[in-house]
Amino acid sequence: MAGQVVISAVAGAGFQMIFGDFINVVLEALKNNSQFKRSLKRLADMLEEMAPNIKRIESFNRELDQPKQLEGLKGLLKKGNDLVFKCSKIHKYNYYQRPLYNKKLLKLGKDIRGHITRLQLQGIADTKEILHTQNSTLVAVKGVSSGLGQLNDQIGKLSMTLSNGGWVDSSKSYSNTILAGVCSPPLLKVDPVGLKIPLNDLRKLLNDETSQHIVLTAPGGCGKTTLATALCQHGDVKDKFKSNIFFVNVPKLRNLMVIVKMIFQHKEFELPDFRSEEDAANHLERLFQQIGPDPILLVLDDVWPGSKSILDKLKFRIENYKILVTSRYEFPSFGSTYKLKTLNLADAMTLFQKLAFPLDQQSYAPDQQILEEMVKCCRGFPLVISVVGKSLCRKSAAEWRKRLRECSKAVSILSHDEILDCLQSSVEAFNDDVVAKECFMDLGSFPEDQRIPATTLIDMWAELYNLDEDDAIANLHELSDRNLIEVVVTRKDANEDDGSYNEHFVMQHDLLRELAIRGSNSGKIEHRKRVLLEIIENKIPEWLMEQDQLSIRAKLLSISTDETFSSSWSTMQAPEVEVLLLNFQTEKYSLPEFIERMNKLKVLVLHNYGFVPAELSNFPLLGSLSNLKRIRLEKVSIPSLFLTSMKWRKLEKMSLVMCNIDQAFNKSTNKISDAFPKLVDLTIDYCNDLEELPTGFCDLVLLRKLSITNCHKLLALPEDMGNLLDLEVLRLNSCIELTELPGTIGRLHKLQILDLSECLSVTELPEQIGQLDDLRKLYMIECSSCELPSSVANLVHLKEVIGDQETAMSWNRFKPCLPSLTIKGNSNGSSITWCSCSGEIHGVAVGCSDGRERQSPHNGRDMWMELYKLDEEAYAVAKIQELSNMNLVDLVVTRNYLSSCYNHHFAMQHDLLREIGKLVNLEILRLCSCIELLELPHTNIGGVHKLRILGISECLEIKRLPEEIGEVQNLSTLHMISCSNYYKLPSSILNLKHLEEAVCDEETASLWESVTHVLKNWRT
Repeated sequence: MAGQVVISAVAGAGFQMIFGDFINVVLEALKNNSQFKRSLKRLADMLEEMAPNIKRIESFNRELDQPKQLEGLKGLLKKGNDLVFKCSKIHKYNYYQRPLYNKKLLKLGKDIRGHITRLQLQGIADTKEILHTQNSTLVAVKGVSSGLGQLNDQIGKLSMTLSNGGWVDSSKSYSNTILAGVCSPPLLKVDPVGLKIPLNDLRKLLNDETSQHIVLTAPGGCGKTTLATALCQHGDVKDKFKSNIFFVNVPKLRNLMVIVKMIFQHKEFELPDFRSEEDAANHLERLFQQIGPDPILLVLDDVWPGSKSILDKLKFRIENYKILVTSRYEFPSFGSTYKLKTLNLADAMTLFQKLAFPLDQQSYAPDQQILEEMVKCCRGFPLVISVVGKSLCRKSAAEWRKRLRECSKAVSILSHDEILDCLQSSVEAFNDDVVAKECFMDLGSFPEDQRIPATTLIDMWAELYNLDEDDAIANLHELSDRNLIEVVVTRKDANEDDGSYNEHFVMQHDLLRELAIRGSNSGKIEHRKRVLLEIIENKIPEWLMEQDQLSIRAKLLSISTDETFSSSWSTMQAPEVEVLLLNFQTEKYSLPEFIERMNKLKVLVLHNYGFVPAELSNFPLLGSLSNLKRIRLEKVSIPSLFLTSMKWRKLEKMSLVMCNIDQAFNKSTNKISDAFPKLVDLTIDYCNDLEELPTGFCDLVLLRKLSITNCHKLLALPEDMGNLLDLEVLRLNSCIELTELPGTIGRLHKLQILDLSECLSVTELPEQIGQLDDLRKLYMIECSSCELPSSVANLVHLKEVIGDQETAMSWNRFKPCLPSLTIKGNSNGSSITWCSCSGEIHGVAVGCSDGRERQSPHNGRDMWMELYKLDEEAYAVAKIQELSNMNLVDLVVTRNYLSSCYNHHFAMQHDLLREIGKLVNLEILRLCSCIELLELPHTNIGGVHKLRILGISECLEIKRLPEEIGEVQNLSTLHMISCSNYYKLPSSILNLKHLEEAVCDEETASLWESVTHVLKNWRT
């Protein structure tokens, strides 16, 4: 077992023993206790990862004669030991204590993390002191300082949230946060056609000791990346290389240092400061030597001929180290070459028919001859077959004949241009949909092999083509339906019905990108609709260098530069540009001066594809953009003058992603509402230095959409949030340090969507939440510790709650008050439904805990009913009255806060108790965990003569059993766990001649000591 290995690794004295004991307790609790499984699993994972550092830390402190520095951490681990032990003793039905102890586990994680941070700071101070006095200890001190840094990273994982299958850590840098796992092989979405033989061939080459370097080569669109992906996903390959498979795209704008940084980020190692490509290669070689002797597979995908030097520098003399290169070029001197062939006719037909004639669609099917001619035109290229086949789906016979004539014009000699020509026919198939075609051309504006945020495309298209956002989204789907793009969704619960596309990204095959660029670059520069400028290694295109004062009429201008760019900008006149895309990779970036004269600019996108937020110069130039309506800044440091000296008078939408924004937001004396008077849509995502919102934030009274997500240091929202009266959408997901919502949120009467998913520190919703009378959808995934106030019963327009299974269960008790509500448990995609019942039905299942109708344990004439987490007594009484004449044998009212209506509806509670007594055929009555129920039914319970099982465990407010309990002659089992408030049993208990078992804890069992000698057939 992994835990045993860890424990043995840290076995020893002092701190190591305490640490080992703590792991033991956590693993044992994780194995035996399901209600804290998620919290304990995170804790266990973190402990196992930090275990190798423990010995070094204690040794270092001992050598420095500073053992007391660890005393505080020892104390925390001992407290954690006790806490986890207590959690293991909490019964699974104790829904009163579970949220409290989840909260305690979260606080323990925060305390440990804070203590480790202080240790790290002390370690840095100690390091400086030692360096000052003993230079000879430099190497050792560096090692310990690095260990402390890694340890702090691991401890920080207690406050992480799981995103995209990897940990997102508030204590790490932006690059670590986003890029962990960035070199993982992509997943295959469908079974590839015609790759069985090539896949086996590549597996043999991998197992051949003489083939260390393999080049998989073929023209573009043949399926090289698909084959490499299938290889990485093959079971034998995964078993051999395990976690040492690195899959890296190598486009033209990527150099060796970027590749090495990506691999370090993937392994979550601290990034070295590379001085050169040779230095980067040396660091990577040392890294690969460390993670050996396990075999290593490095896949370099889509390598261009100019990258030959990169391949040579990645050749290391390491045993069991393999490199697989995919490229259109063979690189004969690099290693073994495997040429991937195009599909044969049979496989090509299979693939084409899959896409052109889906099973669930009614499509025109041409005769076999036309079909074969069309497939032959695709020359066996999977990409061409996919695009052409998808574009002909549901098309008429005339359209098939037209497309066949277009594709047949291609010459018989296979060439790169011929492939593009064939693909071009699919673009021309847009016919009269000119805007959709132009949208496709716009995709060439982005760097190769990079994810394109869908929101960026929506913003561009809305302004360029005068579309509303729904029409822009429709074009996105149109391109996807035609296989011209792939839409990737990074969040499982992302829902397009909300109008949110923050988690949607677009990927495009490089051949299709070339097609878009080819279409955009036709004609003279001065007259093009879009100008796409790509600068590599400071090599300015000749057409730009030849003109001193170039004037363009394009509406879209895209400038992409690599990490070596340092040239000054050329003079350019672009007065008609409405969309400007600046894609760069440097740590410092100067905005081009010609921006100042772009008077018609409506959309500005600054996207840094580097590893750290870039510092911007010439930022004041943006103040002259009087018509700017939408801006997206990604991975940049925003200066304070963003608010102080600039007025964005027409700006309606702003997106800040992975930016440093503290200086701009909290170092400014100006109010944000003065800088952005027209702002209606604001997104702040992964801005890890955001701790509070700026002064006057809630004066942005026109704001309709506010998304503050993955901001792990955000502590609180402004108290005057209620001033945002027009707010319709509020997203706060994964703000893990946010502790509460302000009470003024109840004034947001237009709010329709609220997302609190993974706000781990929010333990309760404010009572004022019930005043959100227009709320339609609520996301609460990973919010099982969040208590719901009774006022949520007033959310009469709430249609949908999306949560994990535990969160969804906490909402079920309010379902009777909210008849239109659908509760979705996101963990398995199931919906927890509430089935109403009437007097005419003969069986009922209400809100089963597993989301399914439960089968009756008896024959068809018997019934059972479960009032699951019921909180509306009037509803319960009505249903019991309707069912009183039915042959009901099993009634369960569990996890129910029955007193929520008690003070106002005493008579109603009394009726509930009386009506239960009418169920004369009742055999099982469970009232478990009704923690505020004051008493059991007494007037009529004696009439339930068939009752065999009575469960009142964890009914914490019940102090006694009624005397009438002795009349329930068939009672054989009584569950009384956590009923220590009982001061005595009624004397009538001696009349229960068939009572065989009382299920109790130790304290409750003491009540029975005086009567067990009288009862027959008794066992405890």
